[in-house]
Amino acid sequence: MTDRKFPIGPFVKQESYTSQELDSLISMIETIPARFRALVENLSEEALEKKYREDSWTIRQIVHHVADIHYLYYLRMKKVITEPGNKEMTLIDMNAWSALPDAHTAPVSGSLLALEGINQRYIILARSLTNEQLNLSYFHPARQLWFNQKDALAIAVWHASHHLGHIKWALEEN
Repeated sequence: MTDRKFPIGPFVKQESYTSQELDSLISMIETIPARFRALVENLSEEALEKKYREDSWTIRQIVHHVADIHYLYYLRMKKVITEPGNKEMTLIDMNAWSALPDAHTAPVSGSLLALEGINQRYIILARSLTNEQLNLSYFHPARQLWFNQKDALAIAVWHASHHLGHIKWALEEN
């Protein structure tokens, strides 16, 4: 396998977002659970163990990771709104989380349900944000970038599409 890290390219932060772009981002986030479910819910156990490149996560690990990160996006949005003085956001060690037993063995059905549930709340919260709340920002220590809530919504769309691309590559590879 070749080193295929970014199926849709790396995330690029925009300078600003129009209200139409913001509506489009939220609408795209709304489709994330259905897109993952359509791609993985009928995969065999063998297919769930496929990888998109050498030393990558399996499809199963990716599905669990996306559900975990979606919770994190929702948490960060709530934290920046309710704790505006807290300018550094919560991080997780994604590789350590994906190495835990549940990431290797749990059925993807649970993460698909979790993704659907948290996505519902995430969308409701995102659609309720005022302009002032959309402009609240936090520092992302791993990326060394400041994100406002518009940027955070954009990276949520990118992240899901990025990992859907990984799953498609894994399914094509074998």
